[in-house]
Amino acid sequence: MKNDILLVTLNSTYQHSSFGLRYLYANLNELQERAQILEFTTQREPRDIAEQLLKLKPKVIGLGVYIWNANESYELVSCLKRVSPETIVVLGGPEVTHESETQKICQVADFTFKGESDFMFYDFCKSYLNDGTLPQSKFITGQLPEIKHIKSPYAHYTDEDIKNRVLYVEVSRGCPYRCEYCLSSLDKSVRNFEINAFLEDMKVLMDRGARQFKFIDRTFNLSPTICTQILNFFLEHMHLNLFLHFEMVPDRLPTEIRELIKKFPAGSLQFEIGIQTWNTDVARLVSRRNDLEKVKDNFRFLAEKTGVHSHADLIAGLPGEDIESFGKGFDILAGLRPDEIQVGILKRLKGAPISRHDKEWEMVYSDAPPFQILRTKSMDFETLQKMNRFSKYWDLFANSGNFKNFTQALKDRSANNERQSYFWEFFAFSEYMSARHAQSFGISLINLVESALVYLTEHLQWPHEEARQLLISDYMAPGTRELPKVLKVYTDGKKAQQQQAERNNLPKRQQRHLEKSEPQSS
Repeated sequence: MKNDILLVTLNSTYQHSSFGLRYLYANLNELQERAQILEFTTQREPRDIAEQLLKLKPKVIGLGVYIWNANESYELVSCLKRVSPETIVVLGGPEVTHESETQKICQVADFTFKGESDFMFYDFCKSYLNDGTLPQSKFITGQLPEIKHIKSPYAHYTDEDIKNRVLYVEVSRGCPYRCEYCLSSLDKSVRNFEINAFLEDMKVLMDRGARQFKFIDRTFNLSPTICTQILNFFLEHMHLNLFLHFEMVPDRLPTEIRELIKKFPAGSLQFEIGIQTWNTDVARLVSRRNDLEKVKDNFRFLAEKTGVHSHADLIAGLPGEDIESFGKGFDILAGLRPDEIQVGILKRLKGAPISRHDKEWEMVYSDAPPFQILRTKSMDFETLQKMNRFSKYWDLFANSGNFKNFTQALKDRSANNERQSYFWEFFAFSEYMSARHAQSFGISLINLVESALVYLTEHLQWPHEEARQLLISDYMAPGTRELPKVLKVYTDGKKAQQQQAERNNLPKRQQRHLEKSEPQSS
């Protein structure tokens, strides 16, 4: 009986969990006893997954399709329908909600749900399993579910999930903004779950051992009242060494929220802050609204007065943005000292309104997931290729926290270069890395260290001992590593001093960024 309905998806890595599948399972009501969740990763061979699924002889397979698993999902569905055409395969998820009729995977599958399927999937399974009735249309669109009637998914996180996986939570759905590169721009309104019931669920998860919570709300701080209620709740439980991740509106940080976040221990909060562009003309083109002076003030506050780990986003490839404009925005943002700057490359999300700019700005996208921009009127293919590599090397050196002193040295040096630009200083380094390494992935940490040493000594003409000591300070910072051979070559044999790093419940990436000055008092 548990095999009649299989709720399936392919996560990008094991540590991720499918929030959507747990919602579907929670709202299957009496059909729960006939269903189970099965999660795989995109590294798994689709035919092997199909074999495992068909061994269970399911009647319905519900598959969650996203931009990161679109190719693998297509291979899986194709195999399932060729081998077992009688098994009903139903698709859902953001990747198949829009432009569904033109997608190969939707043609191969039996049915596709468009939009939030919390209730639609239950109705479908009930009709088919009880009466043998199937919808007449291959594409199914229902009414937006009443949010207060949606059953909570949190009880369906297993003990294994709590111990080893990211736990996703949400207080609201929707977004009031109309940024054209984002599917949330299609939302009509923001809908909130009942806050007290949500907090009760969070308390149960904490009692079960949960310590890390990733909020997927698009605008967590939109309502100061709800935001402060949630922050106060978690603040009362910070003795458990919690870690909380929020997506924040950049220019909305009123006094009541500021005062609260100052009370949290360093590193326990991460704010993901979408800037996307500092070019006001580009922002206007894509309907992005930010009060940039308030944004600057908020970043300064976070850096100087709190222990918040700030993660800021910029997008390369927006219509009207050239590399000079992007570099200026990057420099402004870097000067505000976020802990991480995520340099993303524009992706074409199916249904996103940014497609209206395709003709005027000559926007050409890859036709393979994740559908990245290949060229625009203001950024040619070669430039965007370089920005792809810049993004990856920035992540490896700056965002990783493994090279804090090295990247700071490049930043300090940029004050004296011709452009006085950190962006162009690191751009030159990324060009060097691109020439030295055939690909920007799969490079070991020791190889990164060696490349940085060669860059400092041969390209920037640093004294070897000075460069070596700088990289020793980076490599040995965690206190648990042996000095690599590349940094021992010119040593006198003395063992480098190791500093014991503090260990707690924070993710390793955030731990590395904790090595900064204590927040100032207000």
